[in-house]
Amino acid sequence: MSLQVGIAGLPNVGKSTLFNALTAAGAVAANYPFATIEPNVGIVEVPDERLQKLNEIVHARRIVPTTMEFVDIAGLVRGSSRGEGLGNQFLGHIRTVDAVAIVVRVFGDPNVVHVEVTVDPLRDIETINVELCLADLASVERRIERTERAAKSGDKRFAPQIAYLRALAAHLDAGRPARTCAPPDEAREALQDLPLLTAKPVLYVANLDEDVLVHLDTERPAELIAIEERAAAEGAGVVPVSARLEAELAELGPEDAQAYLREMGIPEGGLERMIHASYALLQLVTFFTAGEPEVHAWTVHQGTRAPQAAGKVHSDMERGFIRAEVTAFDDLVAAGSYAAARERGVTRLEGRDYVMRDGDVVYFRFNV
Repeated sequence: MSLQVGIAGLPNVGKSTLFNALTAAGAVAANYPFATIEPNVGIVEVPDERLQKLNEIVHARRIVPTTMEFVDIAGLVRGSSRGEGLGNQFLGHIRTVDAVAIVVRVFGDPNVVHVEVTVDPLRDIETINVELCLADLASVERRIERTERAAKSGDKRFAPQIAYLRALAAHLDAGRPARTCAPPDEAREALQDLPLLTAKPVLYVANLDEDVLVHLDTERPAELIAIEERAAAEGAGVVPVSARLEAELAELGPEDAQAYLREMGIPEGGLERMIHASYALLQLVTFFTAGEPEVHAWTVHQGTRAPQAAGKVHSDMERGFIRAEVTAFDDLVAAGSYAAARERGVTRLEGRDYVMRDGDVVYFRFNV
């Protein structure tokens, strides 16, 4: 299953324009609130130059990149936690994604109305976070009541859970996200089956004017610096983009788009920047299987061990895992073939405790 990133934010900040450009899915992008009601979903291939280099070695019949899903979620407004606007739909859709990319308007186009009249990215971030915190606060308060009833049985394990839940409630009431209030080990059960919105990883997408994005190397606007400082304080990521530029690039072919970016002095497009930032935020790594049938990229979380990685390829491989034959991508490319890599001693046999690394090229040995 693909990693799902929800594209969220206030109405008219460029969410659907960005979504369209990233996915070419043709979602409605209109200049009025709530143009998006049901979430649009677009699946994109994760660009990775290593796939082609591996194919030059093994001459596979096909190349299979890993994928990422972007979900265009209805705009949030003040009162969404109480069901205002499309609050119930927004909160329901955001609960299902792996991470949330919150698009924050920094561009100043007077022809695009702002739901709050003026452009103020920090205010908009605060509005979104308050609504998400209030929704989570209601969930935590209900969990406190349930846990307190359970504690009447005399089971002492509930005491640290109640203490943590009360601290978390105060944390949320102060407008601070749950991801900055981790439970102690003895209270982890308090969050079991409690999908808190503010516990999800967040990526702030600063939607800039095109000419501002082009000159970021020499001049960073105060609004972007303020967003970065806010993100750093709460463990979130930041990606500057121009949704309008991405829309223009989407109209070009891949080669023309790359040439246009080079001409403007921008090293990579918004899709690549968002994917890289999402991978870093979610602590993901990519490994490869490469042979004559196919060169295939796979995504797992950092810390994933070899048998579980094998299970991504096929459940039988995890169940009957024996060993993993591992060669680092750079070592394999330098050697030029699997045989040469083995001769150089850069191919290793790893067991069940091996932790997968980004760029591993793996052949799983298994028996069922």
